[in-house]
Amino acid sequence: MSSHPLDTASSERRKRLLLLGALWLLVAAALFAFRSVVMPFAGAALLAYLVQPLVARITRLRVAGRAIPRGAAILLIYAGFFVGVYLFFVALVPQLYREMARVSRDTVALANKLTPEHVQELAQRAETWLSTRGIPVALSNRALEGADAAAGTGQFSLALDLEQLLGDAAKRASSLVQENLGDIVNVSRTIVAGVAAGVFMMFFVMMVAAFFSIDAQAIRRYFGTLVPPEYLQDARQLMERVDRSLAGVVRGQVTICIVNGLLTFIGLLLFGVKFAFLLATIATFFSLIPIFGTILSSVPIVLIALADGFQKGLAILAWIVGIHALEAYFLNPKIMGQAAHLHPVIVAFSLIAGERLYGLVGALFAVPVASILVACFDYARLKAQPGPVAAAPAVEAERLQPPAA
Repeated sequence: MSSHPLDTASSERRKRLLLLGALWLLVAAALFAFRSVVMPFAGAALLAYLVQPLVARITRLRVAGRAIPRGAAILLIYAGFFVGVYLFFVALVPQLYREMARVSRDTVALANKLTPEHVQELAQRAETWLSTRGIPVALSNRALEGADAAAGTGQFSLALDLEQLLGDAAKRASSLVQENLGDIVNVSRTIVAGVAAGVFMMFFVMMVAAFFSIDAQAIRRYFGTLVPPEYLQDARQLMERVDRSLAGVVRGQVTICIVNGLLTFIGLLLFGVKFAFLLATIATFFSLIPIFGTILSSVPIVLIALADGFQKGLAILAWIVGIHALEAYFLNPKIMGQAAHLHPVIVAFSLIAGERLYGLVGALFAVPVASILVACFDYARLKAQPGPVAAAPAVEAERLQPPAA
């Protein structure tokens, strides 16, 4: 008695699904087993994804009637990158060095100014400012003697010996430097080794990213063979959704970081805040980490501006708030789009989780990974809905298809 053709087809389909599921589980198990070395390859994949639009544009150009190969396009991009790095070091690093030297000189000058007489003068100014606001604090020696007399009569007065506090802090700093002076050689060796390892890792990531970019089509076709044919259309729609979300988060965030750094630098120059280039550089790189990076980079800017006056600090704070308002209400919707929008709670959760798992590098990768997971979750949620809602991903995919030539 022969088996029914439908039963045979169903059995074959079940076997294929089980085999492909086992292959995906094997890939997941391998990634989990070698999770300590996954980050460089994830960085290479992210770099390849970041430069993909530029590679596509270059390969569409024709030289002597022939299209430029992907390998040559990647070499051109890398050459442009190293030229940019060279120009950065030649033109900007001296400015950065001058500003850091200025920070050191100002710190030394401030330490030299902290003579007992100058400390007493600062203490008297602080007392006057606080007393006009109804806060009885004794900081100078003369006020401390009065505070002791007031304590004998039962009157309340907060007394702090500012000179002694500064002296104790200086002694502790000096003893700390003397205790760790013998470790300078070891620290220098560690720094040199760390820099060498960082340079090696950068070239390794760029090399792997070039391989990913050259073989992008082959890699996509290979992973397409791991999807059952009946689910291939769904997989393509899912990847389109993931691509739109990831493009907004990765490429959009890089663009916003550059705009943020330029606007911050302009504001620092307009208001005459010290160390403008150094602070703008910090703001640019910290903006790669959403929410927390913005807050952390704003703190030193406001503090340095406040050192020159309350009005300057308030003005630069308003400028920074204006930049982030422009980013939130104009740049994010225009550059990232609604498809890449992540709720701030999800962003905060992903940043903390990434930092706990992989440190600062994990925090940099946290939001792109979260955007992928959210895109997959939303696609599955829409597919699970009955009726017209379930067809929304398919309709959206058809709408996004390029017109026929």
